[in-house]
Amino acid sequence: MRNLLVLIGVTSGLLLALSGCDPARVAKLEEGVSTEAHVRQEFGEPETVTVQPDGSRVLDYPRQPQGWTNYRISIGADGKMSALRQLLHADNFARVQPGQTEMQVRELLGKPARLQPWPLKGESELSWRFRPDANRSQLFSVFFDSAGRVLRSSVSDDPAGQVQAGQ
Repeated sequence: MRNLLVLIGVTSGLLLALSGCDPARVAKLEEGVSTEAHVRQEFGEPETVTVQPDGSRVLDYPRQPQGWTNYRISIGADGKMSALRQLLHADNFARVQPGQTEMQVRELLGKPARLQPWPLKGESELSWRFRPDANRSQLFSVFFDSAGRVLRSSVSDDPAGQVQAGQ
């Protein structure tokens, strides 16, 4: 048990260190100037690449389930970065509305930290970890009906984040 706790602590520390590098990576990139090659040099290979009809590309860099951010970087048809956005913030959470599909919610927030089915209720829950400030970790959860439509959303304290904060 002690070895498991040590392993969890070391893993958490490494993940925190890696997520701490993101602001430095972001600072090295400039909209309209940085190229896709420069973005990949700083962030590595994206988890997904979506090619748009106009030839632009959208690169997703989720930091879930252990991190507190999801980055979406847009590369224009000219090969230069046109936008770098952190998706997990209050404005995006407010855009989640009843009746939206899971795909629409994922487009707003990126990859979730966890998926929890609730079969007896005929619901499922997607949750994203985020930090409203430097000292708190919370979960933004979206509940879907059996047809995959948003029923409601909620914000709660992140139990995993509370353990890390107490270290």
